[in-house]
Amino acid sequence: MGAKDVMTLRGPVLGLESSCDETAAAVLAPDGAILAEAVLSQEKEHAVFGGVVPEIAARAHLAALPGLAETVLQRAGLTYGDLGAVAATSGPGLIGGLIVGASFGKGVAIAHGLPFVAVNHLEAHALTARLPGLLEAGAPAFPYLLLLVSGGHCQCVAVEGLGQYRRLGTTLDDAVGEAFDKAAKLMGLPWPGGPHLERLAGVGDARAVPLPRPLFGRPGCDFSFSGLKTAVARALAQGAAREDVAASFQASVAAVLADRAKHALAMVPQATAVVVAGGVAANGAVRTSLAAAAAALGVPMLAPPLRLCTDNAVMVAWAGIERLRAGLTDPMDHNPRPRWPLAELTGAA
Repeated sequence: MGAKDVMTLRGPVLGLESSCDETAAAVLAPDGAILAEAVLSQEKEHAVFGGVVPEIAARAHLAALPGLAETVLQRAGLTYGDLGAVAATSGPGLIGGLIVGASFGKGVAIAHGLPFVAVNHLEAHALTARLPGLLEAGAPAFPYLLLLVSGGHCQCVAVEGLGQYRRLGTTLDDAVGEAFDKAAKLMGLPWPGGPHLERLAGVGDARAVPLPRPLFGRPGCDFSFSGLKTAVARALAQGAAREDVAASFQASVAAVLADRAKHALAMVPQATAVVVAGGVAANGAVRTSLAAAAAALGVPMLAPPLRLCTDNAVMVAWAGIERLRAGLTDPMDHNPRPRWPLAELTGAA
């Protein structure tokens, strides 16, 4: 990542996302206004396998991304020549998809003489809440706490500034979204399991099946969900009603996430807010529990709109804008990284 003088963008930024099983493109004005956005889900392609198949995902990105980029540009009334920069997710994620998105983004940048930003997917989630006009409460001031909860990630992160991230806790085994999917599979629900499990939990009794709350009350803010998954399997084998198991599982997860967030806030007493992002942030019980935990400690819980909690290109374009404003761009030989910890990022020099 190279640092330059603070940059003034000469046009909108094209954002590209292809790190897992959503192909996405978006165009944002230099001030962050969303000019156009689109997401193509690969859910049907992967559902038959019960999970994401990397090779299928990469081929789908390759087929869809150029046309999707053209679509968002047309919706915004723009051409490639009107752009000021290109930002593409370059990690972490599935390497095949990352190569597709980063290579396409670099190609556009080279062809039109534009700056290129290799965006860290986790940083994009971390910065989404700062998108102007997105939240009624306004963008949170640094530092704030990020709770990233998805199928691939489960982390508590102190967001102290652009490129300044301190991981406070992470999962010791399954990511929380992965735990939802595995528990749903045990209940015979389709993949992806999270939304189906939440609907089933809505008609169940969360008090009917006593399930563990792993690490609840323990010091720190690490997570563990493998034992909870095992307890779900045992309860189902013993004849517990699926809807009651679903409700109890959801309640346990929500309680654990709220407890871990409280511990994380104690580690960052100056935090201005709790920001929740990732696919699991769409779960109503989780949102309610986290909001109550944050309110008890006197800070707001902020969650982007549901469409911007899951993987999308708006967050990629915005992260690109934040970095470009700080004078940060990337060379065309920047390699996508399947593993790219937030701690390895830097801000402006």
